[in-house]
Amino acid sequence: MSGDYSETQVIVVGAGPVGLLLAGELRLAGTDVVVLDKLTAPTTESRASTLHSRTMEILDTRGLLDGLGDIPNDPSGHFGGIPFDLALPGPYPGQWKVAQTRLEEVLGQWAADLGADIRRGHELTSLTETGDLVTAEARGPDGTVSTVRAAYAVGCDGEHSAVRRLGGFEFPGTGAERELLRADVAGIDIPGRRFERLEGGLAIAARRPDGVTRVMVHEFGARPRPGAPSFEEVADTWKRITGEDIGGGTPLWVNSFGDASRQAASYRKGRLLLAGDAAHQQMPIGGQALNLGLQDAFNLGWKLAAVVSGHGGEALLDSYHEERHAVGRAVQANIRTQALLLLGGPEVDAIREVFAELTGHEDVRTHLAGMITGLDVRHGAGSQDPAAGLRVPQAGAVGEEGGTTVFELLRPGRGLLLLAPGDEARREELRAAAAPWRDRVRIATAAGADGEAGPAALLVRPDGHVAWSDGTPDTAPGEDLTAALERWFGPAALRPPRQAAPREAVRVTPVTAAREVRGGGTDRLAGRTALVTGSSRGMGRAAAIRLAEEGALVAVHYTSDGAAAEEVVASVEKDGGRAFAIRAELGVPGDVESLFGALEADLLERTGSTDLHILVNNAGVMGGVGPADITPDQFDRIFAVNAKAPFFLIQRALRNMPDGGRIINISSGLTRFANPDEIAYAMSKGALEQLALHYAKALGPRGITINSVAPGITRNGNPVFDIPEAVEQMASLSAFNRVGEPEDVADVVAFLATDEARWITGSFVDATGGTLLG
Repeated sequence: MSGDYSETQVIVVGAGPVGLLLAGELRLAGTDVVVLDKLTAPTTESRASTLHSRTMEILDTRGLLDGLGDIPNDPSGHFGGIPFDLALPGPYPGQWKVAQTRLEEVLGQWAADLGADIRRGHELTSLTETGDLVTAEARGPDGTVSTVRAAYAVGCDGEHSAVRRLGGFEFPGTGAERELLRADVAGIDIPGRRFERLEGGLAIAARRPDGVTRVMVHEFGARPRPGAPSFEEVADTWKRITGEDIGGGTPLWVNSFGDASRQAASYRKGRLLLAGDAAHQQMPIGGQALNLGLQDAFNLGWKLAAVVSGHGGEALLDSYHEERHAVGRAVQANIRTQALLLLGGPEVDAIREVFAELTGHEDVRTHLAGMITGLDVRHGAGSQDPAAGLRVPQAGAVGEEGGTTVFELLRPGRGLLLLAPGDEARREELRAAAAPWRDRVRIATAAGADGEAGPAALLVRPDGHVAWSDGTPDTAPGEDLTAALERWFGPAALRPPRQAAPREAVRVTPVTAAREVRGGGTDRLAGRTALVTGSSRGMGRAAAIRLAEEGALVAVHYTSDGAAAEEVVASVEKDGGRAFAIRAELGVPGDVESLFGALEADLLERTGSTDLHILVNNAGVMGGVGPADITPDQFDRIFAVNAKAPFFLIQRALRNMPDGGRIINISSGLTRFANPDEIAYAMSKGALEQLALHYAKALGPRGITINSVAPGITRNGNPVFDIPEAVEQMASLSAFNRVGEPEDVADVVAFLATDEARWITGSFVDATGGTLLG
């Protein structure tokens, strides 16, 4: 049976931790993603339970640690069952115990909140690549086959990956020669065992707080069995090795894993990519397999999103294979060594003794700990730059006003230019060099520690690895930095933002002393700042340009089309104005703080203040679905973007807005003119008008005005405006016998933003060209 057809930008196959982290990373960057998983519900089997230091840093970088609750920490780890101290310098030393089920829950909620389309119970059955598209077919729970098309597809679907098989990836390596049986058992009481080597084999037992005991057992010389083991087989083997009878317990989960070691020859094949166990199969000793996969996803997500958005090219996407294949190869080598030490019989005892002695040497311990925790990873180790490829150091607070960590600065998923205190002239040179990338790279100043020496600046990728360091002060200003920015963040904006000349701070008052009323484009908004949401096109674009013509510094907000936003900035600057682009997805959790985090950083750099004088709530989505067909998800999305986001944007903006500020909400003539196909949209805009009405009274004492502007039929790039007959019919609804232009609405917005409109608040401004006259 045939089912739905849909399009997206990236298909992720597999809704385990790796696939969910990748989906969240893509959505954080504004990339549309569909996740397909053959399971109808998340698994209840907690296969892995260990997170290492680098993975903890990654989760902190995206603000996900709080959701995991109080995580037990164990500073000691092991290498092939030989215990040693894993702790290394950093915020998360040792290993951390988190059930895979809990990790999946947190990552799944995060990805869904960001707007990922997670389709459970959809098994991939076909995958084809044609030209610039990947087409996937998946069988749903009811047997219906649905089709999804995208620019790229990523297999995060485990060691038996359908993407790897259907995509024809080579998967060389060796099969399993040994296996470890494993079971979670309730109702048994046996001694705890940590890698206890007995005469006939290896036994491990650990009782969880809920009373369930995880047992793992290997019988020396035993070969892997075909298929999954039964609990009886696990209990029989346990009894032979330990003499203990666990057969009366209740098995909650039984499986086995072997020491197979395989790695895809390439992690990328055209528009198909692999991550996690789909890319590499290894024995999950010490939790390294899960951590390796999560780190794959973190490396790939921002790169793939950059390519989809047009900021990155083939070389950036190829760097995913180059970097992660080398890491995977190194991890597999250490796991094969550990498997031999762990599961080998008496013949490896002498080797184990030597290893145990070596771990007592600090340099050996440090080397092994870095290898297991992922803290020793350096991408592009052949670089002459001593810092390039390393994790960014966590040396104290950063930020223009202090008190912010590097992890927090990286949370929006953008790059970071981190400037060290010191040579102010050099810092300004670097700021100027990075200015054309401000939509993709945040700039901050480190609060360096006393006596600490290091590079004057670090360019940090969204995954927390250093892309460039300023270790050569005699280099021409910005020369090497520019090359690094182009390599990792794509071409510069069409035109770099001009540095604003110092201005005297403008404090807008409720009633300004008599001033000359001037025409448009005469700096009536000089010294003020404005944010226009959804301003990469249409009415928002026109409003941003118009406010800049009046002298305002304008933040051009966009969701996904960064190129269009930069074109607006370039247009403003070509005419002598000032603007910059910022990205944030609206209508999703964390949207307002993400937007204002970027906005405040940019305002501070350009003006020395985070004051926002003008807010234009223009971003919105229409429904286009009749009342009988609209779904709850569609309804919620319309209200989230059109009503909820403006409410909380205003709430947040008032912390930055001086007295006498201006708030302008773009409503719609459809709140007064019936269109059955846009009932939900009209309802959301009606809520927006109520927001202005009631807020006006609350903000009056501060001289802040808030008004609703209601456009009518306005040319917006829709193909219908290319049909003369349709335009003629739409024009007939206006008193002026024409359709509206974005500039018609922008002029109204500009007027309401000026002092001349100081006596207008809480109003509904009909900007429909007389369409509502009847």
